Amino acid sequence: MITIGLTTWTEHPSLLGGTDKLTLTEYSGVLPVVEVDTPFYGIPKVSTVAKWQKEVPAKFQFILKANQTMTLHDTYEEGVSMEALKTAYRQYRAMLKPLTQHHQLKAVLFQFPPFFERSTRNFHYLQRMVEWLPGVPIAVEFRNPSWYEPGVKDAVFDFLRDLGVVHVIVDEPHAMPDGIGFEPVVTSDQLAILRLHGRNQKGWSAKGKDWRGQRTLYRYSDAELAEFQQTITQLQTKTNEVCVIFNNNSGGDAAGNALALKTLLGISFGDLGPQQLDLF
Repeated sequence: MITIGLTTWTEHPSLLGGTDKLTLTEYSGVLPVVEVDTPFYGIPKVSTVAKWQKEVPAKFQFILKANQTMTLHDTYEEGVSMEALKTAYRQYRAMLKPLTQHHQLKAVLFQFPPFFERSTRNFHYLQRMVEWLPGVPIAVEFRNPSWYEPGVKDAVFDFLRDLGVVHVIVDEPHAMPDGIGFEPVVTSDQLAILRLHGRNQKGWSAKGKDWRGQRTLYRYSDAELAEFQQTITQLQTKTNEVCVIFNNNSGGDAAGNALALKTLLGISFGDLGPQQLDLF
C-alpha cells in the first residue's frame, strides 16, 4: 500500500484548485494522511485532537510530531529533568487516545535536532522513548550525519528494527557538510516513511528571520519524482505501507508534487471525504 500526505492541511489550497486555506475536512477529501507539527510546540488538549478525529473519514490517519521536550530540543546540553520528560510523555499519551482508539494514528514522528548525535547516551534514550510510549507506532528522523557513517549505519538500522521503530527516509540537499544522504532503508515490516524536504541547498543553510520561508522552497521535477517512484516501488516489497510526506511547501509546491506523484504511481485513495462527490 502507498499513501501520500502533506505537512499541515491549511496551506494547500491548490489541492482543490482554489486560493483559500483548506479545512481539515476538505484536505481529507483528497489525501489520506496528514503530518501535524502542532504537538511539537505544545501538546494539544485531548478535546482538540478529538475534534480533528471527528472532521475526517474513518480511515484517515495522522502523523503527529513529538513534543520538543521529548526530542530534547533546546535542553540537550543542560539536560532535561526526568520529571519533565515523564510529564511530557504522560500528557502526550493522553492526547493520543482519540486517535489510537479509532486506529487513526499512523505514527509519532521524532524529528531529532542536528546536535542529537550517535552516542551511547542517545541509544539509551531511544530505548526509553519506546518504553514510555508503549504500543504507539514511532518513527525517527535523524538530522545528524553520525548515524549514517559507513561501517556503523547498518548497526543503527538493526537497532531500530529491534526496537520496532520506523526509520524515516529523508530527502534534503545532499551536498552539505552536515547533510543527510538519501538512505532508503526499511526497519519495520508495517511502515516506511519518506519525508521530502526539497533540495534547495542555499535555502537549507539560510539564516535570519525568513529562514523557514527559504528552507523548503523547492519544486521537485518530473525526473526527480520518477526516481521516487522507482524507490517507492522497491520499498513496497519490504513493508506493508510506504507513506510519502511532502514538506517542500515554502512556495506552495508540496500539493502539486503530491498529486503528480499520485498520478505517476497510478494509485487512488478510497474512503475519503465528500469532496470526491464534486465530480458527479
